[in-house]
Amino acid sequence: MPAHSYKHIEVTGSSTVGIDDAISTAVAKAGKTLHGLHWFEVVDTRGYIEGSKVKHWQVTVKIGFRLED
Repeated sequence: MPAHSYKHIEVTGSSTVGIDDAISTAVAKAGKTLHGLHWFEVVDTRGYIEGSKVKHWQVTVKIGFRLED
């Protein structure tokens, strides 16, 4: 099995729908300019409250992608 090298970035996705949607938003946005996306790790989750209800989610993910040879 060949050895691979990876780089990672942090991206924050947001959503009014939920946490999963915020993660998908971040990964999709990164995928528009990067290729070889391989993994993600949630590093922070926060939200915005309005009128005693959760109104907005923000999720910061670390996204790893393989570096080309």
